[in-house]
This record gives sequence, structure tokens and C-alpha cells, in this order.
Amino acid sequence: MNIFDGPYYLSIAGKLIETSDRFDVMNPATGTVLAQAPAASAAQLDEAIAAAKAAFRIWSALGYERRQVYLNAYADALEAHRDELARLLTLEQGKPLKTMAEPEVDQSISWIRQIAARRIPVEIVEETDDHIVELHHTPLGVVGAITPWNFPVLLALWKVAPALITGNTMVIKPSPFTPLSTLRFGQIAQSVLPPGVLSVVSGGNELGPQMTAHPDIAKISFTGSTETGKHVIRSAAGTIKRLTLEMGGNDAAIVLPDADWRSIVPALFWGAVGNSGQWCVGIKRLYVHRSFHADFVDAFVAYARRQKLGDGLDPEVTVGPVQNKMQFDKVVTFLDDIKANGQKIVLGGEIDPNRPGYFIPVTVVDNPPEDSKIVQEEQFAPIVPIIAYDDVDDVIERANDSPFGLGGSVWGRDTAAAVAVANRLETGMVWVNEIHTQGVDVPFGGHKQSGVGTEHGSEGRQLFTNPKTILIRK
Repeated sequence: MNIFDGPYYLSIAGKLIETSDRFDVMNPATGTVLAQAPAASAAQLDEAIAAAKAAFRIWSALGYERRQVYLNAYADALEAHRDELARLLTLEQGKPLKTMAEPEVDQSISWIRQIAARRIPVEIVEETDDHIVELHHTPLGVVGAITPWNFPVLLALWKVAPALITGNTMVIKPSPFTPLSTLRFGQIAQSVLPPGVLSVVSGGNELGPQMTAHPDIAKISFTGSTETGKHVIRSAAGTIKRLTLEMGGNDAAIVLPDADWRSIVPALFWGAVGNSGQWCVGIKRLYVHRSFHADFVDAFVAYARRQKLGDGLDPEVTVGPVQNKMQFDKVVTFLDDIKANGQKIVLGGEIDPNRPGYFIPVTVVDNPPEDSKIVQEEQFAPIVPIIAYDDVDDVIERANDSPFGLGGSVWGRDTAAAVAVANRLETGMVWVNEIHTQGVDVPFGGHKQSGVGTEHGSEGRQLFTNPKTILIRK
């Protein structure tokens, strides 16, 4: 029997729980059923939250040092299952095994260890001869995590590590499109962490509103679309929950007139097409100065032609499928709109109707108009619009003309000039002459409709706590 066939279980109160209902999980490279996942009932979600609430009393009282030991043990346990988790991630998500899935699992394990080493200290806010004011950070309680399908391991464990080290317990609801790797790392957690500290409950979208409205959940940490995030905000308002929301983006990359553009084509390609374009901070709009725009497009297309589209288990494949049929159908609407409006496709654009799976070829659109669908909306796919511009002030205005403000990048030889442009972009993150570098101490979050709150860094970790001021007469 193939271990990836399952069975898979919910993780609640230290136990592996079966369900009466299950749902199909698809392999996006074949369009066939990979396995069945457990569909939790409302009662089982309540059980998971109750177990997390009970565990919080003990877990929060353990102290930082003992929680650190547990988290490091969890990282060790995940590392022992590293190859299995990476392969499962490719099977359910579609991303290439060697270049995307294995690095995702490795980074997740490293992230846990690094976060476990970071303690939020007590801050002395004020001190005189007879008076002292201390700022402490106390855990919130039960954290509900709602995680997406594009990076199902990394984006979940990014939430687990800071929540647990600061003394909270957590219940995770993974995307129904990619629940298996999360269920598996939840199962591994039950052998290492105390019962109830980390639970994983899979099921349909109906579980999300139950979590966000539940009175015993103190905080929701959500990664997903802006439209779903708006529902989370409304649902959580009834119980005044703490919220961290990481949502959509329409990130612009600006290649300045002085850029050594030939040398940065690979970085810009993978910034746009990595993970088949399915990342919130992916390059969605690529603005290139008109003086070399045509040559840049030719070089970008030439680099793209060297990539191989296919099943992520094939070691020669560099671009996998989009993850699910819903996203595939959405991407088709972008391609249809591009063709209907006579925009210039210089690579790709045609889907093989006889090929199983959800494969979208890398597609390059040359200089579509600013008001086009492919420029104004987030495609979340390997479709790259390369847009010419003449004036730097104008392109900054165009980049900022969006309801989103997650990330962006600026590329040029004059670093100071590039940083000056970066400072004018209305986004939470801007990379200068690099893309998608990230670390545990680097705050990550969006402006406008791209996010609420921050992940990572001391700022992100503190959002898993309540600030508590203690004023003491000596």
C-alpha cells in the first residue's frame, strides 16, 4: 500500500481522530484523486478548540525554556519525516519536488528552530529611584490558523512556531485543496507536543466561519484572499478577536533605466513564475523602461523557453501545474480576456486540452494596457505582463494605483536611487535588487487591502501576545 494514500486523521487532544465523512484531495498534475481527507464535523472542531483551551493553562505556565525544548523536539521529528513531507507536498500541491517542495519543508523546520531561540524580553519602560514600569507580553490563549493552498507547509508552520513559543495553543484548518501535508505534520506533533497544544482539523469551507466566530478562540491568523479576509473580519468582530490577515497582492517590479537588465532576467522570471506564479508576493506586473523593453522581452522569453512544464516529481520539471480546478478555470478567464482584447502574447497562451492535470504554460504578454485585466487584477498564475514605461514618476504612480499593497521590487545600478523609489511605493515590503529574501526577524505584512497586522520579526511575534504593563513602587 502506498503510504501517501492514507488514511489521514484529524489531530485532537493528542489523538488521531477518524471522521464519518471524507472528501477527495486531487493531484493537480494528473487531475485524479490522490487520497481522501477527513471532513471534521462542527462538534469535532468544538472538541479541538476545547482541548486547546484546556491545554493552554498548562502550556502557558511551562515557561519559555521548556516550550523551547518542545519546539526543538518537534523540529527534529519533522526533520525525520522530511522526505515524506516534501513528496506529499508535491503530490497534493504540484510544485517541483527538488526546487520548491524540499526547500519549503527545510525552511519550515529551520523556522521553528530559529523562532524557538527568540524570547520576547521584559522591557523596562521607565525607572526612577522609587518607581519602575515593566512591559510584559503574555499569551492570548487559543489561536485559530486558517491556511492556504499555495505554501501549505511553510505558511502553516510560520504561524505555529511564534504562537506556541509565546505560550499559546493552536488549532489549524488547512485549505481543503491541500490538507494532507498539514494533517501529516499535525499527526507528527501528537507524538512530541503535549495533548491539545497543536490540533489540525480539515474539512470544507464551512469550518472557517465556525472558527472565526468561536468565543474560545482569542486570535485568528489567516492567509488567503482579500475577499475571504473581509469575511473573517466581519465574523471575528462579534467576539473582538485579535487578527493577523495576510491577503492578496498585485506586486509591481520596476526595472529602472540604469539597470543591468540582462543579469536580472532569471531573478525576475522566478519572482513571477516560481510556484507557478501562486504566491502572494509574486511579481504580478513587470514594468521595464522603454529604452530596452523590446530586448528585455526577448531575453525573458528566451529564458522562459528553457523551462520544463510538468509533474513536480519529474526532476527535470521546473514549473508545475496550478494547484486546483477552481484556480485553473480562473486563469483561463485571464487568457480569454487577453485574446479577446487583442493583446500581444509572445509566449504561451495555449492550453493543451488533451493533457490531464491543471497545466498553464508560462505566458508572456507584451505591453498590455494599464487598464487591462491582467494588469489590474491578481492572476496567481504563470502569466507575466511586461509593460513599457518612460518616466519614473509615472511608473511609481501606476505601481501604486492598486487597492493592494503587499510587496514590490525595484531594480537598478544606482542603489540609492532605487531605494528612493522603494520608499515611494505604497507597500508593506519592497525588495531592492533582490526578490523574496525573508528571515524570521524581518517583518512581513501588507498595506491597504493586502493585510492587517504583521507576521515575523519582533513585531509579528508580539501580535501573538497581549502587552501587560506592571507599575511598581519600589
